[in-house]
Amino acid sequence: MKRYLAIDIGASSGRHIVGWLEGGRLQTEEVYRFPNGVTERDGHLLWDMESLLDHVKKGVAAAKARFGEIESLSIDTWAVDYVLMNGEKELFPCYAYRDGRTEAVIKRVHEKVPFSELYRRTGIQFQPFNTVYQLFDDLEKGRLENATDFLMVPEYLLYKLTGVKAKEYTNATTTGLVNAETGAFDMALIEQLGLPKRLFGPLTQPGAVLGEYEGIRVVLCATHDTASAVEGIPMEGNVPYISSGTWSLLGVKTAKPLTDAKSEAANYSNEGGVGYNRYQKNIMGMWLVNRLKDELAPDVPFRVLDQAVLESAFDGLVDANGDAFLAPKSMRAAFDAALSETPKTAADYLRCAYRSLAASYKQALEELEANTGETYNQLYIVGGGAKNVFLNEETEKVTGKKVIALPIEATALGNLKIQMKTAKEEFSC
Repeated sequence: MKRYLAIDIGASSGRHIVGWLEGGRLQTEEVYRFPNGVTERDGHLLWDMESLLDHVKKGVAAAKARFGEIESLSIDTWAVDYVLMNGEKELFPCYAYRDGRTEAVIKRVHEKVPFSELYRRTGIQFQPFNTVYQLFDDLEKGRLENATDFLMVPEYLLYKLTGVKAKEYTNATTTGLVNAETGAFDMALIEQLGLPKRLFGPLTQPGAVLGEYEGIRVVLCATHDTASAVEGIPMEGNVPYISSGTWSLLGVKTAKPLTDAKSEAANYSNEGGVGYNRYQKNIMGMWLVNRLKDELAPDVPFRVLDQAVLESAFDGLVDANGDAFLAPKSMRAAFDAALSETPKTAADYLRCAYRSLAASYKQALEELEANTGETYNQLYIVGGGAKNVFLNEETEKVTGKKVIALPIEATALGNLKIQMKTAKEEFSC
């Protein structure tokens, strides 16, 4: 019996999940879980890559101790962040996307290449933390002078296991530097921005075998966690989805990118999928809820708070995607500043956050239907947010869509699916 290891790392935690087929059905078991989060140093938010790598290796050891032989492994993480390399040497730090370092350079990037042209060529929605802005900040600060390469976070971790550098397609598309038509890095755009061409090599599709780590074959999955999550949704037909975690990724599969003016105005993105385009929007997610809980009721279990939410009557709403909620020192203060009436209890704040998220889903779905010319009756929700009954019910009420909530590890399932397909052992999610 072949067993496969999916290493799925999010902005707040990581987990190692082993999967195998038994009687034609996929079985999974979590063997290791660890916390993750940004660290603050010298006024910047950074990722501790050495700690992440250490946890990756410890989790692999735990999988081997539990199951013995592992057929293959792969790693997926969040997108846009990267490690600069000078040959085999890291040029740390690895900045976190919530760091504010790009604020000063966005205007200068758009002076070189107007955003409308960036969007037409790459189809990537505007986010202040997009890789294109991060790399331009590195350029202005001289960090690229000695850089020979850059590796997205999962690519870096896979490199440290195998010694093989590979740029994976789905994650590369999130950089804002991949041409939407060709599916390769847009070298003319890169030249316009003054970025060193040497940093941008050929892209590799999910399913490629990189090498081995301690006798385990190492495979490229769709290393952008949302790309793996979409692969892991047991979807009937093609309907919209929300991958609900720290962020809410709402979208639908399309045959090709949509880079028209309507899509640009709605700030929809076109990111790589496994044989399809993901037309989706990166909107706020459980970050709001988790930060409020940490600040207002850190010792109260979610089940207790969510019961209190059902009893709350607070009806205030905020713009869940407002810049004020991206990385505030106090999430409570950010909500207070945005509301005309101040919530009285932690449950009031959480109810406001859930209802505001549902409202943002409604707006995004209306834009999606208008831009694709399709009407949908269903909405799949996977990930941590799918466990929240109130949010699911509120979403169904305000959107008018039948919500199919699947509180499954969709990202890990998609990761496993690609590994198993590479090993000629397939299953349907």
